[in-house]
Amino acid sequence: MTIGRPTCVFLCGVAAVFGITTAASAALATYEAESATIFRGGFENTHAGFTGTGYVNLINEVGSYVEWSVSASQSAPASLTLRFANGTTADRRMDVSVNGVVVASSLSFPGTGAWTTWRTQPVSAMLNLGTNTVRVTSLTADGGPNLDRLDVDDSGTPTPTPTATATPTATPVGGTDWGRKMVDSTMTRKPSPSDLGTWEYSRALFLWGEYLVWQRTRDPRYLQYIKNWVDSKVSSDGTLNASIPRLDNVLPGNLLIAMYRETGLAKYKTAAATVRKRFDTYPRTSDGGFLHQTSSTMKGELWADGTYMALPFLLRYGQTFNDATYTNDETSRQIAIYSSHLKASNGLLYHAYDEDGSVSWDDPTTHHSKEFWCRATGWFGMSLVEELEVLPETHPRRAAVLANLQSFVAGLVRYQDPATGRWFQVMDKGSMSDNWTETSCSAMHTYVISRAVQRGYVSSSYAPNAAKGFQGVLAKISLGTDGLTNLRDVCVGTDVGSYSYYIGRTRATNDLHGLGAFLIMYEQLRANGGT
Repeated sequence: MTIGRPTCVFLCGVAAVFGITTAASAALATYEAESATIFRGGFENTHAGFTGTGYVNLINEVGSYVEWSVSASQSAPASLTLRFANGTTADRRMDVSVNGVVVASSLSFPGTGAWTTWRTQPVSAMLNLGTNTVRVTSLTADGGPNLDRLDVDDSGTPTPTPTATATPTATPVGGTDWGRKMVDSTMTRKPSPSDLGTWEYSRALFLWGEYLVWQRTRDPRYLQYIKNWVDSKVSSDGTLNASIPRLDNVLPGNLLIAMYRETGLAKYKTAAATVRKRFDTYPRTSDGGFLHQTSSTMKGELWADGTYMALPFLLRYGQTFNDATYTNDETSRQIAIYSSHLKASNGLLYHAYDEDGSVSWDDPTTHHSKEFWCRATGWFGMSLVEELEVLPETHPRRAAVLANLQSFVAGLVRYQDPATGRWFQVMDKGSMSDNWTETSCSAMHTYVISRAVQRGYVSSSYAPNAAKGFQGVLAKISLGTDGLTNLRDVCVGTDVGSYSYYIGRTRATNDLHGLGAFLIMYEQLRANGGT
């Protein structure tokens, strides 16, 4: 195949319609897919609505790809916008790589309703001065969507292509990029790995949020900060200098996978395998649920928190290291087991379950705890979303996971505070005078609703709930006199307890639970117009 010449399309007039500010000299270079390098696919012009002379239909298999040779006028962040059509209901996910480095992992290309209905998917990436390669690679057995073209804006101010099918990027409150500002502030406060702390889930949650900000901004300081922390826990031969006595210690494994994807260094794969192998002997309940901790004092306990501690790592590990048969089956099974013990008819999750009923907090009949603690519910909701991101359409448990998410989102909306858009610390008791809206779980719930709407898992009628949640969480962030961010009303780490115990927990500022949840939410909502 040959490499086509770009066509320049000036945006000034169109940008005004969409409220997007562009530099006067910014131009959009268009690269048609039919003129790119095509591996395991071919040229077609059967379905109307394409630009150029046609489009590329990739063969239905993992690994088929289209690769463009792209010229950049400067080394700077750029907007890459892929125009595609997907006439099926399956999400035909693809990796996007620039110069051999993945810049968007498992990017969504959902159904567009028909093969003649074309939509766009934006990606931010750093381009080098001169010639760059941009490749999109199929990740599913269905191959990728039909690809029409790639639009590249290398003006240094990346924004989504302003077409009628694109969602304009949300304008941050006060013009502040709160994702960057929060990361910069935290790195100022905690400049070294030792400042951030040990191999622990809340640290890793923040760093995962920072990784999402890096994927958008490509600021090399962010990736280096994450790598420095991970390297302080992993020896050069891949030895993981941490133990895994509880599910909480699994969540940092996501960073091992991220570092392997970004660097290709074998030590990260070796360390990730250590975390994965822990599940071969990890203790379980009699029906197979992963125990929250392995200590004898917590024997038989399942916590809703544990789903997010463990399942996203397993899903990503299987996807990255050819272990998906096990990880897809195991994670969907865990969702079913945890739901059977913790999920209530209102769609929410009780915090924990004790198999033998020997603890003070359990219900004597059901053996689950008595309250709906907000962040425990948030962990579970994010696990449902992560499960559906990876679980194949044909998997026998996918329909059950989807139904679980749908009832869960309905429950979230039922208990959202109409005044603030946030959620209460004890979710179903918002009328209690001493109850309070908690920031980390509000960010989690907002993220879940937004992603569920974006993917088509739930009705678009829930989009206003995500938008209201977003504004409610943003109301809790501000700049101090030192110019650093402060995120308020974040519950500190919490065990299982009574209503009064949850209400009495410390309402911290800049607790890492809140910072990580905020960044995950912010990167989702920022890219989807605040909804």
